[in-house]
Amino acid sequence: MSKSTGQNATRTLADYAAAIEYDALPTTLVALIKQCVLDTLGVVIGATSLSSEARIVADYVMELGGRRESTVLGFGQKVPAAWAAFANGSFGHMLDYDDTGGGHVSITTIPVAFSLAEKLGGISGRDFIAAIACGMEIQTRLSLAIPIPDWTMTEGWFATQLLGYLSGSATAGRLLRLDAHQMANALGIGFNQMSGSRQMAVGEATHMRSMQAGFSGQGSVLAAQLAQRGIIGSKDVIEGRYGLFKTYVRTNEPDWDTIVGELGRRFRILETHGFKVWPACGYTRVTNAAALRLRTEHGLDPENIESVVVIGGTGGTRLLSEPLELKRRPKTSIDGKYSIPFTTAIMLAKGSVTLRDYTDAGLNDPAVLRMAERITYREGSTPPRKGGSSAASIGTTTIEIRMHNGQVFACTPTSVPGDPSNPASSELLEQKFRDCVSFSAKPISARGIERAIALIARLETLPDVADIIATLSTPA
Repeated sequence: MSKSTGQNATRTLADYAAAIEYDALPTTLVALIKQCVLDTLGVVIGATSLSSEARIVADYVMELGGRRESTVLGFGQKVPAAWAAFANGSFGHMLDYDDTGGGHVSITTIPVAFSLAEKLGGISGRDFIAAIACGMEIQTRLSLAIPIPDWTMTEGWFATQLLGYLSGSATAGRLLRLDAHQMANALGIGFNQMSGSRQMAVGEATHMRSMQAGFSGQGSVLAAQLAQRGIIGSKDVIEGRYGLFKTYVRTNEPDWDTIVGELGRRFRILETHGFKVWPACGYTRVTNAAALRLRTEHGLDPENIESVVVIGGTGGTRLLSEPLELKRRPKTSIDGKYSIPFTTAIMLAKGSVTLRDYTDAGLNDPAVLRMAERITYREGSTPPRKGGSSAASIGTTTIEIRMHNGQVFACTPTSVPGDPSNPASSELLEQKFRDCVSFSAKPISARGIERAIALIARLETLPDVADIIATLSTPA
């Protein structure tokens, strides 16, 4: 079999996104996307009262006014579709509880899809699923094709935002039924808005860390709508001289076969997607898994733990572990979620990590803070694998726990709960959804919550997916 080249990669993806149909999707992918829809709506709505910046964003968007097209989730007010995508996409990462794989693929696609579905009306569940599938698959393939180890750290980009302009544009374009020529233009217009630098100051830039998919979501709706009206976008934005890989990733040789090979036949998202079962940055998943395993298997008493060392991982693991004093005592919820010492301390002290652990009370829990003081970080000897997601830290991160009696326990996880090899159950995801939406800024009735779960379970049968949003707007 000949290896793919970069020639016409952009147009190949555009052709795929314009032509994809529900009937071409495997049942496993349909089931995954329904879970992603439930999970994403939950984390979006949960942020609306748990995150201080959610109110700032919502107030700004709602005060702008404009056509009442799409709902600002958790608040209930309708705004223009692009602004709804901005608000809901921003909310989606504020709890850092959204799914993983090639960046956070659901928050770059699902808020976009709902904003346009509400605006357009009559979008069937089958078309909705197909649109999300193509966006997720494109983002996943682009991320997997990058040959640079730990590239989001070495090159300084957020994969979610950078690649989200393309995955979101494909999702929006498919819902608008753009043809292949228009879809290529939408990808080009999305590309010209690309952004997502990791440059930030600890504490001062906390809000910007959560708004990645807000910017890309708004830009994606704009890109698809302008392409529909005839605006011509940049060409060859994947493979071109100044395209994605040469300009942003700074490589001339991505894995072209990963981008276009078996497109429409092999779905890479099924191989890489993971749900978060704990509400913190993806780089904490491995350390959480290790801490929980050691705590459970050896019946560890937190009071008898003398010291904990996190060893190795990726640049992301190191970034979430230093500077140590700040990471041990985070001042804000998002800083706590971006701290391996603090989050590991929660797991070791309590045996679980929940949304309430990042509230003001949780951030000041004496037992957790005492445990955090015992946690340090040390570089490892295993080099990171290629790619930029937190999955690269699996198999390269070790937790070593020393007890007061001299016993030492160590764990290097090869998988984490929620990943394809260790999938989250539907029951767990429904429980997570109920917990998240219980924090809605505008309380939702119990009946509305259960009806939304039931509607999403049969998403492919719905004549209009906007019914889901209407259900979640039912006041308590």
